[in-house]
Amino acid sequence: MPRGYRPRGAPAGHPRHNGRVTATTPGLAEPPTTPEVPDGRRSPRVVVVGGGPGGYEAALVARRAGADVTLVERQGLGGATVLTDVVPSKTLIATAEWMTIADRAPELGIRSLGQHADSPASGHQVLLDQVNERVVRLARAQSADIRTRLVDEGVDVVDGTGRLDGPQCVVITPSDGEAPERRCDADVVLLATGSTPRTLPEAEPDGERILTWTQLYGLDTLPERLIVVGSGVTGAEFAGAYRSLGSEVVLISSRDRVLPGEDADAAQVIEDVFRDRGMVVKGQSRAVSARRTATGVEVTLEGGEVVTGSHCLMAVGSVPSTQGIGLVEAGVRLTERGHVDVDRVSRTSVRGVYAAGDCTGVLPLASVAAMQGRIAMAHALGDAVVPLDLETVAANIFTAPEIATVGASQASLEESGVRYVSTSLALARNPRAKMLGIKDGFVKIFAHATTGIVLGGVVVAPRAGELIFPLTLAVSHRLTADDVAQSFTVYPSLSGSIAEVARVLHQRRA
Repeated sequence: MPRGYRPRGAPAGHPRHNGRVTATTPGLAEPPTTPEVPDGRRSPRVVVVGGGPGGYEAALVARRAGADVTLVERQGLGGATVLTDVVPSKTLIATAEWMTIADRAPELGIRSLGQHADSPASGHQVLLDQVNERVVRLARAQSADIRTRLVDEGVDVVDGTGRLDGPQCVVITPSDGEAPERRCDADVVLLATGSTPRTLPEAEPDGERILTWTQLYGLDTLPERLIVVGSGVTGAEFAGAYRSLGSEVVLISSRDRVLPGEDADAAQVIEDVFRDRGMVVKGQSRAVSARRTATGVEVTLEGGEVVTGSHCLMAVGSVPSTQGIGLVEAGVRLTERGHVDVDRVSRTSVRGVYAAGDCTGVLPLASVAAMQGRIAMAHALGDAVVPLDLETVAANIFTAPEIATVGASQASLEESGVRYVSTSLALARNPRAKMLGIKDGFVKIFAHATTGIVLGGVVVAPRAGELIFPLTLAVSHRLTADDVAQSFTVYPSLSGSIAEVARVLHQRRA
């Protein structure tokens, strides 16, 4: 699933949700403070299975620490993050964002030549074949850059698949089908095998009309009417993008609102924007099947309603890629959902075996995967290490407007009983927003009621992923709302609303 976002997949209070798993969790392997090598006569041997952010970042850290590193990847360097998830989806969304901005042109006094003054700005035609060609080209270029970097650093990169043969050996099967299998003994193994889109038995993708998000980039014409099943982050991002590109969109949500795992106020803004832009949002509607017809697709909902369209995108989550690679046989413990069970320094239940990224189920974010990989190698090779702290993770949902979050959510604060104060201000009152024709969005900050320390924040705005950084610094360094309020901001600027909200919080505490 595209990972430039922060779906709260684990329930509040779950150890991976609140970052309270300790490095001494019972049942997890004790740390190898140094790799078990005789008399230090050779470099430690590290094998990384999977070349996504968790894998390639770990490989770089290990190589710079002096280890002999082999990395095996079956799909391409960067993994699904670069080739089918984050990079391509956000490239597509960048095109959709341009169309969203163009829709504001008449309000700003701009119209295309030959266009009536009262016409919408969308006198632009989206050539999806060219859009997708660019998407794929940029993804491949990023993958090639990662390969070059790894090879230049001295990492042995192998195209193929890897499986454990016991805790200290990885068997590599090259992708070319000609080279023999390789057995790589290892002092440290990092598993970074990722995940794949979840499918429904009665809605199997065919890659043409019924699609997963990895298959969208094969389309050469814009779907006339796209049915999106699933209103989580992936579903919401693609639904919004294709509506902006010009498709009719029906978004089917099994919950009472879109983005059920996110801040309720933020999710309401996005749902209202979706409806205002002509999207059909069907709440509390669970899809039970999707089938291809002569002219398109039919999606059947619980209760018997049938929704018709030209294409259907299944965005119903993902499953970890942990089966058939020798994990259970090697003693690596999996969770009930099939994720590799890890602690805050990425250890599994087997000494010397670590895991990072989506296969762990911690948080499906590229930034978290990369941090897990770096932490794992630092811990395994005896370097100083700070355990993973999910309370400081910043995340972004690439809808229009975007939703960026950091720190504690309002729901988690209420559940934990922490005394907090919060306030929010609509972005529409910001002078810079008025100049840009921005009407939707807000800034919200949560602070401790007694100390004033910033506990979390939400920004709903265009490029919210850029605007969240001041609040990320505040949460990471335990700054108070007054610290934020007393810092200079540019006038006019969207970030000025962050300081203004902090000033209001001072009055709430007083």
